[in-house]
Amino acid sequence: MKAIIPVAGIGLRLRPHTHTQPKALIPVAGNTILGHIIDRLLAGGINQFVFIIGYLGEKIEAFVKREYPQVQTEFVVQEPREGIGHALYIARHTFEQETDILIVLGDTIVETDMEKLLSFPGTMLAVKKVDTPSLFGVTEIDANEQVIKVIEKPKIPKSNIALVGLYKIHQPHLLVKALGFIMQQNIRTMGEFHLSDALMQLVKQGEKMAVQEVDSWFDCGRKDTLLEANAILLHRLASQQNEQPQFPNTIIIQPVSIGKNCTISNSIIGPNVAIGDNTIVQNTILHDSIIGSYSELRNTVMHDSIVGSDSSLLGLSHSFNIGDNTEINFSE
Repeated sequence: MKAIIPVAGIGLRLRPHTHTQPKALIPVAGNTILGHIIDRLLAGGINQFVFIIGYLGEKIEAFVKREYPQVQTEFVVQEPREGIGHALYIARHTFEQETDILIVLGDTIVETDMEKLLSFPGTMLAVKKVDTPSLFGVTEIDANEQVIKVIEKPKIPKSNIALVGLYKIHQPHLLVKALGFIMQQNIRTMGEFHLSDALMQLVKQGEKMAVQEVDSWFDCGRKDTLLEANAILLHRLASQQNEQPQFPNTIIIQPVSIGKNCTISNSIIGPNVAIGDNTIVQNTILHDSIIGSYSELRNTVMHDSIVGSDSSLLGLSHSFNIGDNTEINFSE
């Protein structure tokens, strides 16, 4: 079975990091978003991948070929970028003759029973109940847990069952026809061609779709959810990690992921910190943060932060000789 992964988006909600890096390659918990996705699919037995690329697509292609040389890959360029539905239609020649495909959005890390999903004989949508369904594509189901409606970011949701960006599609040539229909009719939602609208077209035509609730869903498209995903995944990976190297005059508070060839001294690192390769950290207190590779942090206190690769942050260093009854306040 092929996995189709759209990763052409600009990633506006993660600016400024996505000015120079595709959203899918933003680091999280010792890997990239895309790396976590591919690892989970490989563990599920999938080794054929179609990547729909666009913005900084050459970096996506280079990453995949470097880190996963063993997998079968195809790369399709989406230009212009007019939504996920448009992306899939552009890449239709790579999958429309397949019996089943898996569509996985490139900014979503999902943990679920992949064997159950892949072995289901029809179309199945991965879902999760949420508190704010208006922010997501949602589905409504009947008493038999069959999909009766799919809608993208409804203003007045009638369901809190959100689509999490993982879709097992049976007979994908039918999806291609539905995508072609919404494009020919110029059926757009918020200015784009959405997969949700094509799925709804299939429902109207009588296609049966089931749902599978996932165990965990990490929407990595925003800073707050990316940091939350980093913390949760670090905790889950902690039991699998080898003993961390020791650094001079430094306290490591787990869970922490530290890349290769890092220079760290006189610091407190953690909890919930992921540091990329070849990074320098000195005289710094750091927790709940993601630090890219080849970066430099000195003399700073940092929390709930994301620092891109090849960045430098130099804080203040002070020497005092303070007498009695003195107050110094740097907080204003």
